[in-house]
Amino acid sequence: MNFTAIDFETANGQRNSACSLGLVRVENGVIVESKDWLISPPEMYFHPMNVSIHGITEEDVTNEPSFNYIWEEVENYLHGEMVIAHNASFDVSVLRACLETYGIRFPEFDYLCTVQISRNIWPNMPNHKLNTMADMFNIPLRHHDALEDTLACAKIAIKACQVMNVNSLTDLAQEICIAPGKLNPNGYKAPKKIK
Repeated sequence: MNFTAIDFETANGQRNSACSLGLVRVENGVIVESKDWLISPPEMYFHPMNVSIHGITEEDVTNEPSFNYIWEEVENYLHGEMVIAHNASFDVSVLRACLETYGIRFPEFDYLCTVQISRNIWPNMPNHKLNTMADMFNIPLRHHDALEDTLACAKIAIKACQVMNVNSLTDLAQEICIAPGKLNPNGYKAPKKIK
């Protein structure tokens, strides 16, 4: 069971305004590495609502690198891997917008969403928000901290594979009838339920 989990926080309503990225690498079902970055967005505008959610301000990122400077390191964890995120449509759209902003070619990877996974495996939960799922599994979480969110997402994916008795996210997707999403230099396809 090998995959990379990601989580972005944004400065404002623009998808390319990533101000933080958390990343967790899982190998053989074990978290082996976790990293996070503060990012200086292309437009230094932090909407009060976004700040109230994640607590990151302009002052926090003024001396941090822009996305294009961290990309080479980040890409090594994503290209050719299975990638997951909680509400992956948001995180993959932020990644795409950041890459497009800096004219960077899209990497190639398959991806899944732990919201979709959770809805399929635990349908009777009151909701499938990250904090709700983390509470169910007693996963410590400082919600909307990119690294904490990514660690929780990874642990939920590992738990889902254990519950379904499968050894990979690819097998899990087949078991719950979800076609993984795909990102590649030609574009992207979102994960979708197979009927």
